[in-house]
Order: sequence, then structure tokens, then C-alpha cells
Amino acid sequence: MNTPKVRLSDEVKQALAKGLPVVALESTIISHGMPYPQNYEMALAVEDKVRAHGAVPATIAIINGELRAGLSKPEIESFAKKGLQITKVSRRDIPLVVAAKKDGATTVASTMIIAELAGIPVFATGGIGGVHRGAEQTMDVSADLEELAQTNVAVICAGAKSILDIGLTLEYLETKGVPVLGFQTAELPAFYTRESGFKVDAKVDSAQELADILKAKWNMGLKGGVVIANPVPVEYSLDFKSMEAVIENALKEMNAKGIKGKESTPFLLGKVKELTAGKSLETNIQLVLNNAKLAAEIAVALSR
Repeated sequence: MNTPKVRLSDEVKQALAKGLPVVALESTIISHGMPYPQNYEMALAVEDKVRAHGAVPATIAIINGELRAGLSKPEIESFAKKGLQITKVSRRDIPLVVAAKKDGATTVASTMIIAELAGIPVFATGGIGGVHRGAEQTMDVSADLEELAQTNVAVICAGAKSILDIGLTLEYLETKGVPVLGFQTAELPAFYTRESGFKVDAKVDSAQELADILKAKWNMGLKGGVVIANPVPVEYSLDFKSMEAVIENALKEMNAKGIKGKESTPFLLGKVKELTAGKSLETNIQLVLNNAKLAAEIAVALSR
């Protein structure tokens, strides 16, 4: 069942061969999202959450230049320990890392690419990238949005990261024809918070309804992904106004230091963690677990 381009773990290979539900998981959140050992513990907890809700987890990465779907515990721990030493890989970086036979931690965009190649249509992550604040001057727009326009993978997330310009991110997705669906919410969550002040395209109340929408879209040949926004549980949600103030302070420091491009998101997330006295890290972990649960439920409904 191995595709010519992606090496599948035995567990993922058997699940796909039998038509069982599989959920893709990214590896950048392990290597670049949080420190060791929290990143390793979180990665295993997310895989366990997917299994507990009836699906098979497929953590995606590049190892020694090989596209992989499904990692062993030692491989996950290696990524967790190496952390920032591992190259963060988006679409543009895949051929470079593969040709050099290096390890690569996959972002939302590259995870979507490898998941589609492997035949996995459901992917759980933390939050999607988007249009950065000040993009009218910098043109800093995440490759995640272009990938959502062309790759047939549903992305279950806690909305767009609150460090972004959420209004412009939604405008971009609308232009690209990407549906933004809220799971039991009419408002787009903003990663750390359950609200953003912006509406989703439609509120959907069950995993089965979401699966039906995905089937309808792809059966008609409408290319591209779907954003399924799943708010962080109430007890872990941070205050929206407080987070806006924290993010403004983090942005000022980033601009003063001249940090740009692919380094901006890790810097901002690290600064937010610092300014919230670590509360954002716990919220980050809980929202990823929550997304893994919903992704598994959707994958199960899709496989019926």
C-alpha cells in the first residue's frame, strides 16, 4: 500500500488498505512548537487521543530525505529532542530537504501535501497560518492559504493564530474558494481564545455533517481543502482583550528586532508564552488535543 512517494508505517499502511479512518498530524508543532519534554509528551498524547476516538494517527515528517506518514515513538522523540535543529519545511522547502536527505518538520502546508499523497484526507493541527499583520507592506502571507486552495485535505484547527490579521486571512480564503466551517460555533476562534469578532461561513453541529460536506465538495471535483474551526475548550480559553494587548507588545518587539519571514511565527508564539507566564502553552496543548478528537470523529464518519 506504500505510495511511490510516501513511506507509510505498518499501522497506517494497514489502516488505509482496509479503509479505516486515519488522521494526519504535523511535526513542526513537535520540533518548533514547544520545548522538550512537553513536545514529546504532547505528540504521544495527541496520537493517543486520535486512537481513543476510533482512528489511526499518522504523524507526518521527512526523515533522511524520505516523506513519511506514521512515525515510531523513537522517531517522534528524536524530533522532540532535536527541536529547532530540524529544518521547518513548507511546500518550497520539500525538494531541498529531500534532495539533501535531511530531516524536515512539516508545517500545515507540507503536511497537507504529504497527507494527500498518502491518501489521508483529514488533518488535525493547532492553528493555521494566514495573512500577517502589516502584510499590506510586507506581503507576508502564509503558504498554508495557497495549499488550502489546491490540496484536498480538511484541516481541523482552533482557527487562525491570533498573531495574524484574521480579517484579511478570511478574505484570502474566500477569494480562493476555501470553506471556513465552525464546529458548534458561528464565530471563528483565534487560537488561544474562543472568539475573534469574525464570523465563519457556516456553523456545523456534528462530525457527521462535516464529513457529509467534505464528501459533497470532493465528489463534485471541487479542488481544495476545508478549514474546520474548533474552539479551544472554555476552561482553557484565554481572555480575548488581554491576548490582543500581549500580541501587540510581541509584534512591537519583533519589528524592533527586525525579525521577518519564517522566523516571525516561532518568535511571536515564544513571546506570547513568556508574556502570559506560560498559560498559552497549556492552552496550546489542550486545543491540539481537542482538534485531534474532532478530527478522529470526522475521519470515522468519512470512512463509513
